[in-house]
Amino acid sequence: MRSAKQQEIMAALGLPAGALVVALLVFGVFVAGSGANPFTAYTLMYTGGFGTWFSWQNTLQRAAPLILTALCTAIPAHLGLVIIGGEGALVLGGLGAVVMALHLPGGTPWLVQLAMALAGMVAGGLLILVAGALRHYRGVNETISSLLLTYIAIAVFNHLVEGPMRDPASLNKPSTAALDEAHMLGMLPGMEVHWGLVYGLLACVVVYVLMSRTVFGFAARMVGGNARAAQLSGLPIGRLVLTGCFLAGAAAGLAGMVEVAAVHGRANASLAVGYGYTGILVAFLARHHALAIIPVAVLLGGIGASGGLLQRRLGLPDATVLVLQGILFVVILASEALRERWQRMGKVAS
Repeated sequence: MRSAKQQEIMAALGLPAGALVVALLVFGVFVAGSGANPFTAYTLMYTGGFGTWFSWQNTLQRAAPLILTALCTAIPAHLGLVIIGGEGALVLGGLGAVVMALHLPGGTPWLVQLAMALAGMVAGGLLILVAGALRHYRGVNETISSLLLTYIAIAVFNHLVEGPMRDPASLNKPSTAALDEAHMLGMLPGMEVHWGLVYGLLACVVVYVLMSRTVFGFAARMVGGNARAAQLSGLPIGRLVLTGCFLAGAAAGLAGMVEVAAVHGRANASLAVGYGYTGILVAFLARHHALAIIPVAVLLGGIGASGGLLQRRLGLPDATVLVLQGILFVVILASEALRERWQRMGKVAS
């Protein structure tokens, strides 16, 4: 006989796994309707994401920002909040990191990188903090406000990059001035994967410990479970909400710093490529569990890395993998709704 804890773990793993299987089946129908062989598409997706050591490195490189942006949704979820502003926090984090680096051009490399990380985290954290403050003090829906704040953040980013902060030498693609090579994040030894992956892994471990082994995490779960009961217990709900939202935005802001300092070398429109939106899917698939985010981010990173191979071999658009992500998101939301309905029916029956 399985213990209650084992049954809970099996249920937690079974729901995302079942959603993935259903999404792949629906995606297969879509591929077949496009005139391609679904089984060939599945094979190419595996090959493009995990088939070779080069594919694995590409997948891990893409997984690094997904891990951090997923935490932007996962952390507030413990407080009962649905935050989807990771994309905005990411671009502001990247912009903040560039501003800091350009104002510290001659500093010690590791100190400049630390300052860039802190600037990125503060910029991203403040954006999501606004959504939390609007929710707590004014009753504004945090899902809508965080999404609208993302549009504002991207607009501000584009204005600065294409205007006051634009490098005159960037003709075809408006960009800020390039970072000093000494301030760029290097690659892991023996790999073509930058140190941002390590930052993401460490962030997941820290968040897991914070949410499961500290008073803050216990209080956050109480607020998420029943805010009224938490208030009657004397918990500082406002402080918990604001702190959780700031930490969430800081994680996504760190992702922006990583993309700037390890991939692009400057801030430009390439920062806003959808990592923040995919991070929402990663968080929901992982059921907002910090450690479960890691394998899910690797899986979604592999799916994203296979888009080019599907285009070259099957003639499908590179964005075909986005269709799979969309299907997967719809399926996981539907499965969560069904799970809650079954639970209510079970309680009524008992």
